[in-house]
Amino acid sequence: MTGDTETLETLSTDYQESMPADLRETHSFDWYLQEAYDDPKITRNAHQRVADMFDFYGTTYDETEGVVEYRLASEDPLDDGENTFYGRIVHQSIHEFVNKVKSGARRLGPERRIKLLLGPVGSGKSHFDRQVRRYFEDYTLRDDGRMYTFRWTDLTDVIADQDPTDDVVRSPMNQDPLVLLPLEQRRSVIEDINERLDAPYTIRNEQSLDPESEFYMDRLLAHYDDDLQAVLENHVEVVRLVADENKRQAVETFEPKDKKNQDETELTGDVNYSKIAVYGESDPRAFDYSGAFCNANRGIFSGEELLKLQREFLYDFLHATQEATIKPKNNPRIDIDQVIVGRTNMPEYKDKKGDEKMEAFNDRTKRIDFPYVLAYEEEARIYGKMLENADVPDIDVEPHTLEMAGLFGVLTRIEEPDTETVDLLSKAKAYNGEIDEGEDVDVKKLREEAATSAEIGEGMEGISPRFIGDEIAEAIMDSKHRQRGFLSPLTVFNFFEENLEHHGSIAADAFERYYRYLEVVREEYRERAIEDVRHALAYDLEEIQRQGEKYMDHVMAYIDDDTVADDFTGREQEPDETFLRSVEEKLDIPEDRKDDFRQEVSNWVSRRARGGEAFDPQDNERLRRALERKLWEDKKHNINFSALVSANEFDDDERSAWIAGLIDQGYSEAGAKEVLEFAGAEVARSEIED
Repeated sequence: MTGDTETLETLSTDYQESMPADLRETHSFDWYLQEAYDDPKITRNAHQRVADMFDFYGTTYDETEGVVEYRLASEDPLDDGENTFYGRIVHQSIHEFVNKVKSGARRLGPERRIKLLLGPVGSGKSHFDRQVRRYFEDYTLRDDGRMYTFRWTDLTDVIADQDPTDDVVRSPMNQDPLVLLPLEQRRSVIEDINERLDAPYTIRNEQSLDPESEFYMDRLLAHYDDDLQAVLENHVEVVRLVADENKRQAVETFEPKDKKNQDETELTGDVNYSKIAVYGESDPRAFDYSGAFCNANRGIFSGEELLKLQREFLYDFLHATQEATIKPKNNPRIDIDQVIVGRTNMPEYKDKKGDEKMEAFNDRTKRIDFPYVLAYEEEARIYGKMLENADVPDIDVEPHTLEMAGLFGVLTRIEEPDTETVDLLSKAKAYNGEIDEGEDVDVKKLREEAATSAEIGEGMEGISPRFIGDEIAEAIMDSKHRQRGFLSPLTVFNFFEENLEHHGSIAADAFERYYRYLEVVREEYRERAIEDVRHALAYDLEEIQRQGEKYMDHVMAYIDDDTVADDFTGREQEPDETFLRSVEEKLDIPEDRKDDFRQEVSNWVSRRARGGEAFDPQDNERLRRALERKLWEDKKHNINFSALVSANEFDDDERSAWIAGLIDQGYSEAGAKEVLEFAGAEVARSEIED
């Protein structure tokens, strides 16, 4: 056994330290009352506790988008980032969801609505729902998220017909101990609590005891001549309540079953047949509070594929939302307190959307769209995370592989732009942040147009990340079988093309369009591969730095209407317009837009200088690209393109240098050879022809 190996003793100690100190303790009602005055948040309702949970794990505000990013989604601190969410549009959906929960915490209306997560398959809605439940469980283990319930004790001492096995009975609905107080006295206590509360909401609790607890309270009060203190001191223990989905405690998931076998008792509970012989059918003690709404009380109800339920079965949600009550068979209404979350895919939503008989249900629903990611680099991060979390074979993922896979997915999801100046690829790049919104493309306008033209919303249809992830996995295993130690875009493209028509979720009428998009992506990769090869053939980091500094010197002189020292003579001269344009033309910046670009890079340099950062053209994507292209133009005349086209081996000095240049860009040696064969010949032919 090594020194780093865990022992049973250390594992046990770690477990004990991770549990709340009072998890197994019991407290008096008087203790809870004092604790509520000292820490009013222990009396929060479900919406308030869930809202605070999102803030507890940390937030970041994106001023540009006006969106709050919640760390439980953007960083996943509990699992070291294993379950993170990527993409502006996804965090916007999460922001919208949390806003509805926080509005519900303030009793603005959403607390009486189903939060319906709507999106295509694989958009992340189920993942997010699971993440919320996971973090709620953890939050209730912590002091900041603690909550309490109660149990009845020594019931057989007072109630003659009480079954001895029911001498101690936990609150069937896990209600807050304050519900034990009569409403008038409770309001007085809550008024004092709110005076001590530091929160953007107020505490309110006007629930009634569940029928079984009310039965015990009535019997005990009768025995003690309405002495509430005697009842609470002699027959009530307060205990810690921790959310636990596996125990169906304050977190519950509900999945639709066969339509013919659906029963409302799955939601609201049913008779406890083992107790009927003891108490009788109409006795509240003979009811089994095992319905999903009962188990979710004080926490989160999660309904999977909610709209697959029969219409009649959805009626239970009307009272559960609007009135916060449920109505089991042969029982009075029972108050509930929970955040009700539903999920559904697009086909079910479209089917129910136009159904007039669903009007009441739809009116009690707050829809939160969960579209696909529409920025392809963010999409690539999803696949990167997938590979990080898997036991990936020893294989090198070549540059552009995941990005081009993501680009293909994004092209299938965005609406075709209704303009002659912007094609689909340019729109995808704009969504990825590659095109300045103020200059080439008005991204806001593109989004508005897409919102108008899309049936439900942009990004709500297209190829699922699951399909792309599956094909990447297949391409990896195929590469290993063929003893290729690298995964390139070319291999992934082949699997996309081969398997598009074999994927059940892709409609047949989309095949032709998707094949066309795949060709667009192939051509985009070809351009990038050519750029990489040119980079390898002529790249000189020191020269780019020198040219970048020269460019900025002349730009600053141009903006300030000043002179600049000549590189050789040192004498002052006017800014070299020919040199400036030789750089800017590499980005196709027209004459009438040169001032905007120069001001843009000038502002960028100034911001860096104020932050104490030195000038480095590598940190500015557009400037770096322009300088690299200029360097290529300057150096290509000294390159032996004939050798690049005709040689079949890669062991000569010149080719070895080119491969080394590609390796510096992130390629493996084998991948560098492939891209040199794929794009190098294209470069050579075009330059030889020129």
